Amino acid sequence: MEQPNHTLSELFKQLGLPDDNDSIEAFIEEHRPLPESTTLPDAPFWNESQKHFLREEWQEDADWAEMVDTLNNRLR
Repeated sequence: MEQPNHTLSELFKQLGLPDDNDSIEAFIEEHRPLPESTTLPDAPFWNESQKHFLREEWQEDADWAEMVDTLNNRLR
């Protein structure tokens, strides 16, 4: 079975955030660097729903895991 292929823009849309390239880059610039001791879902700028989604997708290596990893790396 082929893995779904999502984009960073789609992840931002899923998180309820502006999903155009300029908004994504501004978000990353505003929130980086995320301390190594802070996991992505525990970052203070997420709401509870976003934290839950990120944690669930990451822990289950689910549909969005690759894009969650990409966002995590971009914020470091």
